[in-house]
Amino acid sequence: MVVFAGQGDPRRTLSLLWRAEAPPPARTGPGPKPRLSVDAIVAAAVAIADEEGMDALSMRAVGDRLGRTAMALYTHVPGKSELLDLMYDAVHTELPRSYQESAGWRAALTAWAGEVLEFYVRHPWVLQVSQARPVLGPHEYAGLDTLLALLRATGLPAGTLRRLVGTLFPFVRGSAQAVADARRAAAATGSSDEEWWAARSAALLELVPDFAERFPAVSRLEAEAEGAVEPYPDEEPGGAEAVPYLEREARETFRAGLAVLLDGIEAARAGRT
Repeated sequence: MVVFAGQGDPRRTLSLLWRAEAPPPARTGPGPKPRLSVDAIVAAAVAIADEEGMDALSMRAVGDRLGRTAMALYTHVPGKSELLDLMYDAVHTELPRSYQESAGWRAALTAWAGEVLEFYVRHPWVLQVSQARPVLGPHEYAGLDTLLALLRATGLPAGTLRRLVGTLFPFVRGSAQAVADARRAAAATGSSDEEWWAARSAALLELVPDFAERFPAVSRLEAEAEGAVEPYPDEEPGGAEAVPYLEREARETFRAGLAVLLDGIEAARAGRT
């Protein structure tokens, strides 16, 4: 399911994102209930999305978590559309604002990409929020500003930098989606990656005995790559089972793809000299 940001009232949403309006006064009625706030509502909503996914998110679910009715939330947040924008922007505070650039732009961009990948994996629901229409919040802008500062060090022109932003974010998001899906696959299907592949590979070989002749490029790649896979760098000796097969593959694909993208930036820089 893909959702689009920015569907609430523009002025009200942006006022909440940038905290441009004073919060409503606290209730003075009886009872020990803690005061509601935009930050408390957003934190509860993020917790629900992290634990149960976007489908579980509703104003009622957030109210239940806070011990309030859904109606009590509307004084602070007009609706679910505005809440989604606030959630999306709020979690972006986790991303670092600066990176060590003494080792050069390539090392800094590699570190940035790794941080952003893990951010998306921690909050997979963020991947369901389309980037076609940005939230336009302060923390989303901070993340963009950080990437642009790193890219500036490449010395490439502004037009190229804009396109690189439009390349790097989707690449990292796609890689994170692959990791997130790999983590969910075993629990969702009841079988491990190894079990799934073993069963289907055996059936495929039996049902399509001429597979290699029909798909020679695929078969050649598999044959050439067999035995050439390098050890997963984050694993302890003997700890291969700690990371599922599909996740290991997704992470290695991310590393290899990122290296090629950075090689392309190197080539673009060289072409300007």
